[in-house]
Amino acid sequence: MQLLDGVLVSGHIKEQIKNETLEWQASGGKKPHLAAILVGNNPASEAYVGSKVKHCEELGFDSTLLRLSADISEADLIAEVNKLNNDDKVDGILVQLPLPAHISPDSVINAIDPGKDVDGFHPISQGRMVLGQPTFLPATPYGIMLMLEYYKIDTTGMNCVVIGRSNIVGTPMTLLMSRASNPGNATVTMCHSKTKNLKDFTRNADIIIAAIGRPRYVTADMVKEGAIVIDVGINRIDDPTKKSGSRLVGDVDFDNVAPLCSYITPVPKGVGLMTICGLMKNTLLAAKLKGK
Repeated sequence: MQLLDGVLVSGHIKEQIKNETLEWQASGGKKPHLAAILVGNNPASEAYVGSKVKHCEELGFDSTLLRLSADISEADLIAEVNKLNNDDKVDGILVQLPLPAHISPDSVINAIDPGKDVDGFHPISQGRMVLGQPTFLPATPYGIMLMLEYYKIDTTGMNCVVIGRSNIVGTPMTLLMSRASNPGNATVTMCHSKTKNLKDFTRNADIIIAAIGRPRYVTADMVKEGAIVIDVGINRIDDPTKKSGSRLVGDVDFDNVAPLCSYITPVPKGVGLMTICGLMKNTLLAAKLKGK
């Protein structure tokens, strides 16, 4: 069993991004600038956005963090998005999800300028992805593809099962893994919480990508010997042995599944770090597309 080490891979990719950014600036390009909007004070969202801002600093990007009250109206939030759309200094915009219940995430995402949609969630970005056209890929699937590429894992002809059907991970992951590329060229089955006899699918899978948002959902009896397991889940569970009283686990029962695998991602220090890489590569691309 080999760990797919997010710390190692993200470090390598961030160094590439940093060097590419320096070359871009040396040729007359401006610093990439990422603007993040955080609505309310959800602790997990605070941590995610803080990490993104920190990575911007490490890579030589400019960043803006706009903190807004949880009771902001949808119309006022969209107005703030439009201000960033019209700000020539800003290359990429992300609105941290989830949003308060009274705000439609689709309405807010649709308001983002597709040329600044570095999360890859806008319908235009997703449509171009479906058609195989150049676009901003959703950051987590993009990061997973970068990880598979780094480890030179040839997925051609593999039976791939994606557990989860969100527009953020599950659906784009099925598309990317089925593309005529490597990583890619897999035969992909999308499963979800309503799939009957899920084990019948997963036990025949050469690669499982778990993105269902349920702690330890994928158990050892669902995985065949030698499978590759990519765990997208980040779930907080109670743990009285920890000072905080809790700890993070994935969607995979790591301790029992890992011995069966040829490769597996840990949680934390796995896919989460690769998501940041996908976001930062998209932001640099957005800056370059705007020109010098």
